[in-house]
Amino acid sequence: MVENLQVRHYTAEQAEDLLDQLVDVYLDAHAEDGPLYNADRYRRQLAMHMPRAGWQLVAATADGKLVGYIYGFPLAADTRWWDGIQGPVPSDFTDEDGRRTFAISELLVRRAWQRRGIARALHTELMSSRTEERATLLVRPDNIAARNAYRSWGWQSIATLKPAWEDAPTFMVLVKSPDPNPSASV
Repeated sequence: MVENLQVRHYTAEQAEDLLDQLVDVYLDAHAEDGPLYNADRYRRQLAMHMPRAGWQLVAATADGKLVGYIYGFPLAADTRWWDGIQGPVPSDFTDEDGRRTFAISELLVRRAWQRRGIARALHTELMSSRTEERATLLVRPDNIAARNAYRSWGWQSIATLKPAWEDAPTFMVLVKSPDPNPSASV
């Protein structure tokens, strides 16, 4: 783990002042992932996600510099999160009420800070604060490092999902129940 790492929770209102830094970390983490991962698209994503009820960010700083973060929000009854799901899932799998599922949208660490336990610390901190019965996230099948990390943290692959937005890749849908004793997994 990194010395002097500080982890802090933010609401959307509190995170407004961090927007440029959030975009910088996003671009750094996705520097080799192609044109889909650009500042304009990500700013639009944040503008759509941050106003959602229950949006939460956990950010990690080291020596005063933002080095990584994780954010997500509970899925509302009218969510479009599950649009494009592929594969057999139980008939009620996509039913949401704003309390059932917490969706992790991003878990990002600057490339120079990766493989130091920061992603795990962010993940553990966020998940330990959630009260929903399950959490979900999407991961690209070619992101082997992320897939291996999520598997080691107890996530299970359920299906695939192809979002309707332009040039969207197909993602793996992962689901996890909250860890009843998160400190034991660190």
